[in-house]
Amino acid sequence: MTPSATAPPAAARRSRRRGLTQRLLDTPLADALAGPHNVDHYLELLRPGWAVKRIRGEIVDVRHQNEDSVTLTLRPTVTWPGFLAGQHVEITVEVDGVRHRRCYSPSGSADIRARTIELTVRTHPEGVVSQHLKRNAHVGMFVGLSMPIGDEFVLPRPRPGRIVLISGGSGITPVLAMLRTLTDEGYGGEVVFLHYARTAGDLLYADDLAAVEAAHPNVTVLRAYTRAGQDGDLAGHLTREHLRVALPADRDAAAFVCGPGALVEAVRQIWAEDELTTPLRYEHFAPPELPEIDPDQLGRITFAQSGQAVEATGRSLLEQAEQAGLSPTHGCRMGICQSCKCKLEHGRVRDTLTGDIYGAPGEEIRICVSAAVGDVTLDL
Repeated sequence: MTPSATAPPAAARRSRRRGLTQRLLDTPLADALAGPHNVDHYLELLRPGWAVKRIRGEIVDVRHQNEDSVTLTLRPTVTWPGFLAGQHVEITVEVDGVRHRRCYSPSGSADIRARTIELTVRTHPEGVVSQHLKRNAHVGMFVGLSMPIGDEFVLPRPRPGRIVLISGGSGITPVLAMLRTLTDEGYGGEVVFLHYARTAGDLLYADDLAAVEAAHPNVTVLRAYTRAGQDGDLAGHLTREHLRVALPADRDAAAFVCGPGALVEAVRQIWAEDELTTPLRYEHFAPPELPEIDPDQLGRITFAQSGQAVEATGRSLLEQAEQAGLSPTHGCRMGICQSCKCKLEHGRVRDTLTGDIYGAPGEEIRICVSAAVGDVTLDL
């Protein structure tokens, strides 16, 4: 029998059936019938990549760009909504029976056609999760994924005529996602990509950047190496001259910077001192360096729910809670993901990123980047 000319393609019919199945399973009735667990629990037993609510990612590629990093390509479940370039995600991995959460920024294009997520993890000697992924990540392994997080460090709409992307170290990942997204969407404006690394060997995505620059005449990549004797486009740490090369004063532009605190603060300082009008968005990509705190300002930290209390030492409230034996929810430990937010019941705290002192009863604070100033009570 000849198929009807108006019959939908087989792929479209399968897609509709999957959508109907998804809607039927994603209901309170389905969860009630699946009790005491939810539907995802049983789907995961059948096939790890199946889900109707929970988001997971299957590792489909692992590569090591250098000794200090591992790059993972994930294929997310159909529950993944996609992301905007510049956002980050929280992944959940189990290490020795304990679940750990960490935040990473996708470095691939946000183009919906990609259907994969690329994450580069910079490894640290004492990093539980980073070392685990470096040694044990393999094709077929699954990790938990959060919804995409963050709506400030993203590309503007409409696009300006020139976009300047500045990064240092592993801060390259969110701005590389921006670069790849711009080229995928056929952006016709100018893009300047300025990246700082210690040496050429420390530069992540070196081949990828060279390929993008070669294929797109509107993209300029500037490589700045901070260690002497390196053959880069620029030398040393960021200076005004570096910014003048990347950002002529007479151009309509938007600028983004992501990297260690010293780089971000240097850019912000020049922006303020030179009264630059170009919109600047920034994101720290390293744990903050805690400022010196007057011992007279140190007090006692009380954790209201657990009934415990410790003497403040100037370390972050998250660290002090962990030292007291508590396990607060957290992700990035850098003030980005917001997952560590906790209610401040009493006292004042110092923002370790900016040095600002703030706090009001009932205010939600990020305990990974807040230190006690005097006596403090937290809803923990």
